[in-house]
Amino acid sequence: MDTRRPLNITVCVKRVPDTETRIRISPGGADIERDGVKYVPSPYDEFAVEAALQLVEAAGGQSPAGAGSLAGGAGAGTGTGQVTLLSFGPEAAKESLRAGLALGAHRAVLLKGEPGMDGWATARVLAAELEGDAADLVLFGVKAVDDDQQQVGPMVAELLGRPCATSVAAIDVDGGVATCRRAVEGGHEVVELDLPAVLTITKGRYEPRYASLRGIMMAKRKPLVEKEAPSIEAGLVVERLDLPPARPGGRIVGEGPNAVPELVRLLREEAKVL
Repeated sequence: MDTRRPLNITVCVKRVPDTETRIRISPGGADIERDGVKYVPSPYDEFAVEAALQLVEAAGGQSPAGAGSLAGGAGAGTGTGQVTLLSFGPEAAKESLRAGLALGAHRAVLLKGEPGMDGWATARVLAAELEGDAADLVLFGVKAVDDDQQQVGPMVAELLGRPCATSVAAIDVDGGVATCRRAVEGGHEVVELDLPAVLTITKGRYEPRYASLRGIMMAKRKPLVEKEAPSIEAGLVVERLDLPPARPGGRIVGEGPNAVPELVRLLREEAKVL
């Protein structure tokens, strides 16, 4: 029996330095130099946004026209489901939220503040906002590509007292149950969770779409609420950041069969891989 119903989904989005940007350590050594750094939505969060859009569509809901295959005019309170974007960050994070609105999300909320590197503090800020959220699903990217912690989603789930599945590659919702296909080493695991739930999304079924020109124009008119984030003291302090050491140049040890003994020696004594 098909028990689909409209879904309300909140997607937490983080702005991160573009992976193509050259990163420099600040003079104090505990942060990066942020001037001139290009920021983008974390790529895994884009998978989460796409998952939310597809789930709302599959449940019979609609997203504002102008993005991908979704069309229509649903919004808050229409009973047809909606996608809300939530971000904790500086004023400039609105750019990442507008990018998600251009893809088809209905509304966005920015909690203005400086997240820092403490995932636990970030989780508490987000959970405080989500406490009264009636969303059926709260989605995160499986990780943020800047810190690679993979902690905030599960922490938020614990703070909200909701079930959580991580590294989810595909989701099917039937009634009040979400069936999730998790990507695990060497295969997949299928789990079921009662709604409301928290999921972290990885690459799989959901290939992020491109925003159309119409979607970009409509995003400027969609609601984007700005709030001051609650002040929560960080429990983690970064003492020092270091760039990876420069890779040494290659070495030519000879040509033909005569080079094999020297190559074996280098692999054994210097590279220590034999």
